[in-house]
Amino acid sequence: MNSMEKINQFRDERNWRQFHNEKDLALSLTLEASELLELFQWKTSEEAKEKPERLKEELADVLIYAYMLADNLNFDIDQIIAEKLVKNAQKYPIETSHDSREKPK
Repeated sequence: MNSMEKINQFRDERNWRQFHNEKDLALSLTLEASELLELFQWKTSEEAKEKPERLKEELADVLIYAYMLADNLNFDIDQIIAEKLVKNAQKYPIETSHDSREKPK
């Protein structure tokens, strides 16, 4: 069973699909991303990494909501990531992007 199937099974066993419309999933995704970000607030990256279990939990929440949103929209996660990587490669060619954090103009 893949991750999406496990997420759907968990949700469906609780009859929660009725609550998981696209707007609420997007909101929940943002809220969970904020909880992940909060673990880094006022800390260095090294300090934040001292609580790996909390980081894993919050990152998992973000990914779960992202997966559910993609599923609701009938998006294939592997496909949309592959398509975005192609666009990113065009926007950030190796010649101008290697070792640089500057955004293209």
